[in-house]
Amino acid sequence: MRARDVMAADVEWIRGEATAFEATERMRARGISSLLVERRAPDDAWGIVTRTDVVQKVVEPGRDPRGVRVHEIMSKPLVLISPGLGLRYCAQLMERTGVRRLPVFDGQEIVGIVTHGDIVRALLASPP
Repeated sequence: MRARDVMAADVEWIRGEATAFEATERMRARGISSLLVERRAPDDAWGIVTRTDVVQKVVEPGRDPRGVRVHEIMSKPLVLISPGLGLRYCAQLMERTGVRRLPVFDGQEIVGIVTHGDIVRALLASPP
């Protein structure tokens, strides 16, 4: 199986200027745990903000989520993969880099995202 076979193609985005509160509300409404962050310019790198980022960088230190911007807490640059990358290599890349989400890049734009959970579900569903 390849990344394209398990990726979620309906990726959710947010602006870097949005607040951590807005990011949390969007994640909650969509039932997801991360949002990709739009680039400020075509030559800028994409970012990602996760529920864990909000907890560790906003909630635990006691900051006001309405006063913290996404660009302050996001991770950037992203580890990107191609749609044809095998799931075994996706899993190895996650292990080596310590990430749980890999945006899928087709050479022009991000077309999906593969999560740690996607890989586990695919492996459990495949015949032995």
